[in-house]
Amino acid sequence: MKLGIIISSSIAETNWNALRLANLSLSKGDSVSIFLVGEGVEYEKNSSDQFNVSKQVLNFLESNGKIIACGTCMMIRKQNSAKECPAGGLEDLYNLVSDSDKVLTF
Repeated sequence: MKLGIIISSSIAETNWNALRLANLSLSKGDSVSIFLVGEGVEYEKNSSDQFNVSKQVLNFLESNGKIIACGTCMMIRKQNSAKECPAGGLEDLYNLVSDSDKVLTF
């Protein structure tokens, strides 16, 4: 299955759960792509020991998961594109939606 996940929250527990699901899906052989939009581009901002978003992201990327962030949303928040989380645009979001068998939003 091709799973698309859209994250628009910077709440650590929400992002932690989204990424745990993404990692579980990858472990079951699914293809998973994540698009960050709005506050979602700040996905690691509130990572903590209890909700270790950073660890989940690392596991996701090491398992060949793909993350793209809205470039405009990053620019508004004065964030830079990174290898782990490159900036994209609406075309990338459209492609995630159109290419996925299922799309979840968090």
